[in-house]
Amino acid sequence: MRPDGRRPDELRPVRFTLNYTDYAEGSVLIEMGRTRVLCNASVDEVVPAWLKGQGRGWITAEYSLLPRSTHKRSPRELMGPRGRTYEIQRLIGRSLRAAVDLERLGERQIIVDCDVIQADGGTRTAAITGGYIAVALALKRLVRNGVLAASGLRMPVAAVSVGIVEGEPRLDLTYDEDANADVDFNVVMTASGEFIEIQGTAERRTFSRDMLYALLSLAESGIRTLVAQQQAALRAVDEG
Repeated sequence: MRPDGRRPDELRPVRFTLNYTDYAEGSVLIEMGRTRVLCNASVDEVVPAWLKGQGRGWITAEYSLLPRSTHKRSPRELMGPRGRTYEIQRLIGRSLRAAVDLERLGERQIIVDCDVIQADGGTRTAAITGGYIAVALALKRLVRNGVLAASGLRMPVAAVSVGIVEGEPRLDLTYDEDANADVDFNVVMTASGEFIEIQGTAERRTFSRDMLYALLSLAESGIRTLVAQQQAALRAVDEG
């Protein structure tokens, strides 16, 4: 058993609170165990300059660790995102663009702000999983308001961490597990089982091809569960 009592192949408890804020076109608070990320999707009727006149839209993301989301206060990045933050933002944006037909979006962009309220591992994967819901809600609002004829959603996208801790493959690592992992992966997939991104490294030990496949299978299983929970949350808000 793991420190929090989970099986190696078990996700932390997941909770989505949709429409968490009043003003964003799409908003969700995602909680995965003790990790909490607020995802707000804002619709902007102006695309980046390099996209003007091409008849398609764009999805981008910003990511931030709030100062006391971690054990010690993290200073705000007032001079712009540092390297790690910039890399995470690009990952979130790439992942969410895979979920949307950008031509159906027209010449507008959706900006997804992912603010980590509390961090206990898996903040970037939680931001992607929650960010998909925020984008879906924003697109539903555009359809409801007659701005779009159809949402342009292709398929759900979700992400999860996996790793080898104490010689054991584990799903959805907490901070302590991540800090002590021999191997650490972040995996982003579509609902159909296709990969968007795989970030993986041997932190302390090398790993075999068989172990790589085992970790990817573990991630796929977790993402299937997350996608089902995403869809259930979106159905519930439609029915409510």
